[in-house]
Amino acid sequence: MKKVTLSIVITILFSSCIGGYSFTGASISPETKTYSVDQFQNRASIIQPMLASDLTLALINKISSGSNLQSVNSDADISFKGTIISYNITPVSIQGDDKAAKNRLTISIKVVCVNRKDKKMDFTQNFSKFRDYDSSLSLNDVEEALIKQINEELIEDVFNKAFVNW
Repeated sequence: MKKVTLSIVITILFSSCIGGYSFTGASISPETKTYSVDQFQNRASIIQPMLASDLTLALINKISSGSNLQSVNSDADISFKGTIISYNITPVSIQGDDKAAKNRLTISIKVVCVNRKDKKMDFTQNFSKFRDYDSSLSLNDVEEALIKQINEELIEDVFNKAFVNW
């Protein structure tokens, strides 16, 4: 009897979580139904050929998995436009012999979010993340993994800025 009652209570609780809440922490107005993500533009001085496509797809996947919003091509309730503004490799952690022990890959993006349902949620913001790697390694050896890690963090920051209201 207790198991049946517990099952009913759990079912009622979960079914009442419709609308503005999700298990990802997203807080989205029930009136908001659609989103669009324009292809990221790459304006960095160093062009990594797949980066714009990877960021676009990652943002689409994050919104799809983290919300109940439907992707549309135009007239979305929330729309995103992104630009890669920087892709840099710099030496860090200089040793005594003036050689870098580590190098740093930094990716910076600018995102414009327009929320047609709640103008207070509009934003234009730069996001930047980096990863250090051992200078004895070639960038070609580590670039793919570093980009993946950086992209995940950048997209998480964009998603949180757009949808998570703590």
